[in-house]
Amino acid sequence: MKLLTQRGKALHKLYNRHLSNRKKRVEDKVRQIIEDVRLYGDDALVKYTRRFDKVRLAPRQFRVAENEISSAFQNITSDFINNLKVILNNVTEFYKRQVPKGCRMRNDDGILLKENVLALDTVGIYVPAGTAPLISTVYMTAVPARVAGVKRIVLTTPPDKNGNINPYILAVANLLKVNEIYKIGGAQAIAAMAFGTKTIPRVDKIIGPGNMFVTEAKRQLFGYVAIDMLAGPTELVVIANRHTNPDYVIADLEAQLEHVMGLAVLVTTSRQLLRQVRKKVAKGYAIYAKNIEEVVTIVNAIAPEHLQILTNNPEGIAKNIRNAAAIFLGPYSPTALGDYAAGPSHALPTLGTARFFSGLGISDFVKKHHVISYSKKALERMRGPIEQVAKLEGLPKHYESVNARFL
Repeated sequence: MKLLTQRGKALHKLYNRHLSNRKKRVEDKVRQIIEDVRLYGDDALVKYTRRFDKVRLAPRQFRVAENEISSAFQNITSDFINNLKVILNNVTEFYKRQVPKGCRMRNDDGILLKENVLALDTVGIYVPAGTAPLISTVYMTAVPARVAGVKRIVLTTPPDKNGNINPYILAVANLLKVNEIYKIGGAQAIAAMAFGTKTIPRVDKIIGPGNMFVTEAKRQLFGYVAIDMLAGPTELVVIANRHTNPDYVIADLEAQLEHVMGLAVLVTTSRQLLRQVRKKVAKGYAIYAKNIEEVVTIVNAIAPEHLQILTNNPEGIAKNIRNAAAIFLGPYSPTALGDYAAGPSHALPTLGTARFFSGLGISDFVKKHHVISYSKKALERMRGPIEQVAKLEGLPKHYESVNARFL
């Protein structure tokens, strides 16, 4: 592990990794892919699937057929289905408690004000599968979409070299009633869902994590389509002290480093633990802090995706953490629990964007509109305030549109 000093350039770079990760080469390449898909649609998808996934697929082969889904279930064990039911119950119960109800107010003057909550019509889910098929991403994204009431869920995921999709991804998606599954990956999949092609439908919002190319595509396409967050290569910060079991720290950091480009950071007030962990963990970063206050300052500056607090007083530290997407308290709450089974989605903001993005929630799958209804009596009481503001803004016809109701 690389030891970072408080005032060193490497720590500053870690704090600002959202800038260093946005390499111009990636930006330019993604921009070209997006433009190709916008102009040439399915033909561009054929080209990039052949180039990046090393498989030739015609547009008619993009969508997973019913017989492929049926075949996938032949490889699924009953044990997996039973365990999946436990997990789905955890995730579903968590998100049921998030469903917003909107608001309504009415008074005796004939004023009615409402906020209605409506599920999005179409959501696109991206499931990474290039280096490892993220089966868990299917249920961690599709379950809250279903609980929110989304009518149409479209899923894209990269094919393997034989043009197939992992059977567990197909089975889980089918069990969760995902409407359409497409064998398209990378930035080209994000562009296809943002613009729509002859084969792949345009969606209202794109959900899900991905590599730096997928994340950059979401960033560039925001505005053409809504996105959940910037969820790129995964991250973990572990807070530990002299009371922490070093074996837990080592195990959790090494688990994080299984991911390609995964970021793993230890922040500790114990020099002895620092030495123990650095002997065992080859990659990642280690930071020594003089006290817990300094630990909190460092963590809030990093704003990690996952934060594990493995000290003897995790709740006390967590109260002062403002910038972390998911916080895991105590020795028996490893990040892997949140990745797979606890309940809250593992689709979380990375690259320091936990400063302003949140983890995936029901709010990501709904929109709201306001309803305003006034009686004539209620409108009359507003004539004076409206007139004054309209005149100050130099928009007299705004007031005239109100006054016309009283001529």
